[in-house]
Amino acid sequence: VTYTLTHGADVDIAARDFVTDPIIYRGSYTAPDNMLYGNKPAKCTATNATTATCKGTIDVYPGDHELRNSDAGTWRAAAEATAFNGQDPAGETFDITKVGYKGQSGLGSTLMQRFSKLTVDASPEPVKKGKPITVTGKLSRANWDRGTYNGYVEQPVNLQFRKNGTNTYTTVKTVKTNATGNLKTTVTAAQDGYFRFTFAGTTTTPAATATGDFVDVR
Repeated sequence: VTYTLTHGADVDIAARDFVTDPIIYRGSYTAPDNMLYGNKPAKCTATNATTATCKGTIDVYPGDHELRNSDAGTWRAAAEATAFNGQDPAGETFDITKVGYKGQSGLGSTLMQRFSKLTVDASPEPVKKGKPITVTGKLSRANWDRGTYNGYVEQPVNLQFRKNGTNTYTTVKTVKTNATGNLKTTVTAAQDGYFRFTFAGTTTTPAATATGDFVDVR
């Protein structure tokens, strides 16, 4: 996350007790459905006496249950900055009135998506011209609730063909995944080439394209 920090001229952003960091959140900033921070503070570069460009990394660990499936979709960015001004939060004389703090939400948005995988297999190989070719595959995506990959059901996927010796794929037909994310369709063998499935993606799941599978037509 990259953001601009504006501060008073008396604020030393290079001080050891000045900290700023980015946040991403889902839902409302004041009552978020989920909120994630980075492991380290952001680093800032001053552009003038009162402005700096800051950049921080958000660390995401879906395997440690930081994400649920329902978290997929739009997230928003925020940032916060704290100037402790020599105050020690663990000290007996800590005076919070001398600490400067600012939080700002709605700095931007991004998509947090469940990674997708797509496979393809065309058979038989080789095949006689005019005979049917069966093309199968599977569209799956990360399941953050279980830490596995599961089929993405009822999704439109394009079957594409590229003639041997060319570089361009053409869509042959659109096929929908079944209740387990599997794909199956048939085409007529006409010429040597590659078949692949391609998925356009959704707000919760990124696009995916299978590696083309070559079929020798004789």
